[in-house]
Amino acid sequence: MIIVYGNNLLLLPFFVKKRMYMLYTFVFAAISFLATQLYCYTFAKCGCTIFKCLSDYLWQSLVPLIFFSFIWVLYRFIDKENEVEAIKKEHVEMELKFLKSQINPHVLFNNLNTIYSYSLEKPNEVPEMILMLSDNLKHVLYESNSKTISLEKEIQFIDNYIKFQKIRTEGVKQIHYKKEIAVNKYQIAPLLLITIIENAFKHSTLHSDVSISIKVANDTLECICENNYDKEKVSTTDFRIGLQNLEKRLELIYKDVYELRIDKNDTFKVYLKLNF
Repeated sequence: MIIVYGNNLLLLPFFVKKRMYMLYTFVFAAISFLATQLYCYTFAKCGCTIFKCLSDYLWQSLVPLIFFSFIWVLYRFIDKENEVEAIKKEHVEMELKFLKSQINPHVLFNNLNTIYSYSLEKPNEVPEMILMLSDNLKHVLYESNSKTISLEKEIQFIDNYIKFQKIRTEGVKQIHYKKEIAVNKYQIAPLLLITIIENAFKHSTLHSDVSISIKVANDTLECICENNYDKEKVSTTDFRIGLQNLEKRLELIYKDVYELRIDKNDTFKVYLKLNF
């Protein structure tokens, strides 16, 4: 017991922390040898030679030392794994918060700019727009802090956003918005679809069409956004950063259960498929 406790509480923590594995092996062998001799000459009093003593009694020292050393290493490995998992989880949560924080300002500033322009040109319509903005603020600042929210709330947020865009781009862009949602029972990561939709508006050319389709059926969500774009700007960092952030979030939250495709032909088309 003295040898085992001394090894597990003093020797192993010290030598492993210092990474002095060879020296520990030497100390381990020396302890086993001395413990065997102590047992042989003090307790058993067999009067054997050193080699005979080792061959007959060495296992009595080695077995408990090796067994409890293995237990110590196993527990330390498990603790380390738990610590690594906790760090990974914290890192993922921080990265998700960072990615989400990059979305919030864009969505809100666009809505505020729309209200400002209408306060000058069509002030009678401003009160209803403020109510819509209030709903969007609530969604972005409070509800989006959850890991998931109801699909119904997310779709309502998108509805309000597209209403703002129809007002803001009236006479400049044609917006085609289509929804096919059989049931709203599902949960989804907040502010996920808005990245695709906002990207379509932000980078579409003047006097062009923006098509948005959201379909939910058979535990699958499909979101398709298509818009005309300036091919000279498609490689810029500003153009890609939103979709890059979206892909990072998808990989962190929906790994192996999503599909994201980006087609850059005559139009810029983004296809997202999620399996609930």
